[in-house]
Amino acid sequence: MKKLINCILLILPVLAFSQEEAKFYINFETENIQTAFDLIEDIYDVRFSYKDAVIKEKTVSLKKEKRTLKQVLKAIEAQTGLTFEIIANRYIIVNKSETQVNVQELEKIIINSYLTKGISKRKDGSYEISPKSLGILPGLTEPDVLESIQLLPGVVSPNETASGFLVRGGKMDQNRLIWDGINIYHKGHLFGMISPFNPNATKAITFINKGSHPRYGERASSVISMKTTSSIENRMSAQFGFNGINGDAFIDMPIIKNKLGIQASVRSSYTGLYQSYTFDKLADKVFESTKIEDGDNPDNDFSFLDYNIKLNYKPNTNNSLYASLISIDNQLNYTVGDSNTNESFNDIMSIKNYGYGVGWYKQWNSRLSQNTTAYFSEYNLNYNFITSENETQVSDFEKRNVIFDSGISTEFTQQINTQNTATLGYQFSLKDVGYAFLNTTNLEFVLDEDKTVVKSHALYGNYNYKNSKLFDVSLGIRASYFEELETVRIEPRLLLYKQLFKNIKIQISGEIKNQVISEIDETIISDLSLENRVWRLANGREFPIIKSKQVSAGFIYTKNGWTLDVDNYYKTLDDITALSFGFLNPNNSQFNLGEQRIYGVDVFLRKRFRAFNSWVSYSFNNSESKYQNLNNDQYFDSRSNVRHAVTTSLSYKLSNFQVALGWRWQTGKPYTASTNGVDGLEFNNGINTERLPNYHRLDISSTYAFKFSTESQLRAKIGFSIRNVYNNKNLISREYRGNNDFNSEIETIDRFSIGFTPNILFRMYW
Repeated sequence: MKKLINCILLILPVLAFSQEEAKFYINFETENIQTAFDLIEDIYDVRFSYKDAVIKEKTVSLKKEKRTLKQVLKAIEAQTGLTFEIIANRYIIVNKSETQVNVQELEKIIINSYLTKGISKRKDGSYEISPKSLGILPGLTEPDVLESIQLLPGVVSPNETASGFLVRGGKMDQNRLIWDGINIYHKGHLFGMISPFNPNATKAITFINKGSHPRYGERASSVISMKTTSSIENRMSAQFGFNGINGDAFIDMPIIKNKLGIQASVRSSYTGLYQSYTFDKLADKVFESTKIEDGDNPDNDFSFLDYNIKLNYKPNTNNSLYASLISIDNQLNYTVGDSNTNESFNDIMSIKNYGYGVGWYKQWNSRLSQNTTAYFSEYNLNYNFITSENETQVSDFEKRNVIFDSGISTEFTQQINTQNTATLGYQFSLKDVGYAFLNTTNLEFVLDEDKTVVKSHALYGNYNYKNSKLFDVSLGIRASYFEELETVRIEPRLLLYKQLFKNIKIQISGEIKNQVISEIDETIISDLSLENRVWRLANGREFPIIKSKQVSAGFIYTKNGWTLDVDNYYKTLDDITALSFGFLNPNNSQFNLGEQRIYGVDVFLRKRFRAFNSWVSYSFNNSESKYQNLNNDQYFDSRSNVRHAVTTSLSYKLSNFQVALGWRWQTGKPYTASTNGVDGLEFNNGINTERLPNYHRLDISSTYAFKFSTESQLRAKIGFSIRNVYNNKNLISREYRGNNDFNSEIETIDRFSIGFTPNILFRMYW
């Protein structure tokens, strides 16, 4: 049965392919204009471009009859006073009748509705995601910020978490997360199973996996920049909802008309009141192979809370200011008892990330603008593993990780003419990072600790040149000085874009990036084995600055609803650090310097027809690592080397009903094999010479939006999703535990994917 399902899913993208007709039946009954645009896009395979203020509070009604696209637009013009300009027979710019048409902005996007509506690919190779208008994605009832990114080519999550994703073979700590200009270090709620960012409060997400603008530094792999709305609404809007894991609420309202507005959101788990089947399935995966797995204490706590508040102030047309706050909080308190020995084990963990940001945008004249921001971010991880006998505490293992990150930046953009634009900016940041591992029995012992401070100054510039006859060129450079390390790093960036023919475009990029903060595996293995990685700063000695180099080249073909996107890349990483494998030699648990080389190809194929959307993505990745004093200084497969990955999806939209079916398949991760010896497990066959079984799963989602009445502004949405429909048991990780000394018995720890996991959604808007 699984083989039959797999064969069917591989041919999903061809099920909906055929030619469009000139006329279609269409009708609306006092429909919101944005909803009407969504349906027109699906039926006529076109794309609308507009500002929210242009279509706000407009509705349209049409009797059911067969119409061409031009007839539909003409009828809407008569009712709404809007005007439409059709570009390239597919892109439609919407304006008020008195508004001047601006075609220039349209050049920035080269693929609209990349996976689904709300995801676009831009000329600079970045992806833009709008959660508010995001179409349905398989396995998701709501547009989870980080889960949505994982469906893009070149992004995989071998451990099946929202936050543990790898971009083009890089490690997960090489992805920089930014919220309204604030650096975020928290990985995710429920130990990475859920994104820590409320999608209903997120206005836009920019995902960059190559050729990033020189304003972005600090990480070697990718950038995920999330922004809340910067507009000031004319009236209050609100929404609330819940799913099988959490509930949330969001409000956006004006304080002073057209001058000052506020938005706020809050999201919280409700496990203290009720633990749903969905939550139980996530918890089973998180606590697998830990003491907590067998715990049944009803007083145990496993919860999360996040909220954000933003003020937008626009004193005049040339100035706008904002102040933003985000708070992310995770709590765990679990106790497991052993009645045979009268022992109890108490795991207490608190993970918090607070952030504050302010910004000022100034339009000095029609060609010169300035953007100035400042931020502060604080990350705290506190963990205690307490062992008690006969209700008396006998030991306490503690783990602490603290980050204080602050910075300020300003950037000038000069529009020289229609073909030339220049950007110049300066950034200052201060990072103060520390961690400690402590163990208390009769006395307190410091097992491992570090505290490092690094101040950095960065000056960067970027020059954009547009020439339709030659190339569009973006040339940038970033120079960073790290005070405590007494080091200067130069990072050139290059992007080339060319439309060779009407339907074929090419992209070429190159970049050098440096990373001063990264995660390490803890040197002391705790019984919880969940958050077993801590952040630390480069110190110029055993932890140098990581250096990344990447070049990529590809092409994009679009015609008649078809899209083919192919991108090749080669990436190297120098001065990466890894803790040597203690099970190979328990006396040699030290950090080793190394390098990594990665070659890959990302392929994306999509076809849209009427209300159907189907796509297939394939990623090839060959990642090899080499470390000093390991494997005879020879390259071996990186743990992040998921060699082949395929994702395919078919979705259907009819008015306010949507359904999506998606299937994932990928090769297993490499692992170091063991054999049974006289003294237990032995490791004699080299590092990462074996692979886990191939991974595959089927997901489905469906949503339906409706109004309570034609006169009321109150709207609602219901939905459901199922992850791993056929409940495949995927082995996603094989590790070893108990290797702290020669006297410890080494055991194999196998971890499996999430099983059959349904989820529900109910949401109301007004």
